[in-house]
Amino acid sequence: MMAAERGASRNTLSAYRSDLVDFARFLSRRGVALEAVSGEDLRAYLHTLYMAGLAPRTAVRRLSALRQFYLFLVREGVRADDPTELLDRPRPARSLPKVLGESEVAALLAAARSLPGEEGLRASAMLELLYATGMRVSELVTLPRGAIRPGAEAILIRGKGSKERLVPIGAAARLAVEAWLARLASRPIRGPGERYLFPSRSRAGHLTRQGFALLLKEVALAAGLDPAQVSPHVLRHAFASHLLARGADLRSLQTMLGHADIATTEIYTHLDVGRLERAVAEHHPLARRGAQSSRSG
Repeated sequence: MMAAERGASRNTLSAYRSDLVDFARFLSRRGVALEAVSGEDLRAYLHTLYMAGLAPRTAVRRLSALRQFYLFLVREGVRADDPTELLDRPRPARSLPKVLGESEVAALLAAARSLPGEEGLRASAMLELLYATGMRVSELVTLPRGAIRPGAEAILIRGKGSKERLVPIGAAARLAVEAWLARLASRPIRGPGERYLFPSRSRAGHLTRQGFALLLKEVALAAGLDPAQVSPHVLRHAFASHLLARGADLRSLQTMLGHADIATTEIYTHLDVGRLERAVAEHHPLARRGAQSSRSG
């Protein structure tokens, strides 16, 4: 159902499967079948997660998986009631994302360009694209070969749930990709990799997320940055926070990031306190009145 009706990604399906398997193991020790649990069984399970020191966000995700599962059983007529209905809905503490400064991103891009030969062309194309569009790393590594046409000013990205969005790309990213495509054209690739922009010998045919993460660590070292502080998601955060700091509106940012809920995008406003202070100073009537009084004095 999650795959066919909701278009859940493979990562989501894998996480839900893992969560249900963990819960089933817990129930087997209590001698309870997965489809026959009570609210008491669920509360006992959540208590074990708490005692084990599981991260709040992970506990919330596991509870979400259980809710989806038992709601499915009710709709299919396997159960008459949903045992998760009376459970509290814990909310994970929202942590602010780590963000690189503009000078640090510039150093990363320069380091990618300085890598020798084909590795440098690929690294430059990938980092330029990631920073220019804010796409997820899973979206980046699975880009088809024809995702960017010569002279194109935007790229069509297929995101979560196979939803598509059109995101502008700058000249630097476009030129880096065109240089990489020229290199690919000089050595034709056969097999699964021929349809991907960033092919590899992996079974999937494209560079894996793990492979790109390792490449990014190498580029971070070359740029003189701490590799532990640099990840694909950190570049996505940099794209969002830098755009917001330069005046982009939240709705546009939400569209480019592919967020279903603007509340997810709003976290970036907490990273730019200076912008909020300027907004109050420029637009709040009392702030303007105070400025006028000081000038007249």
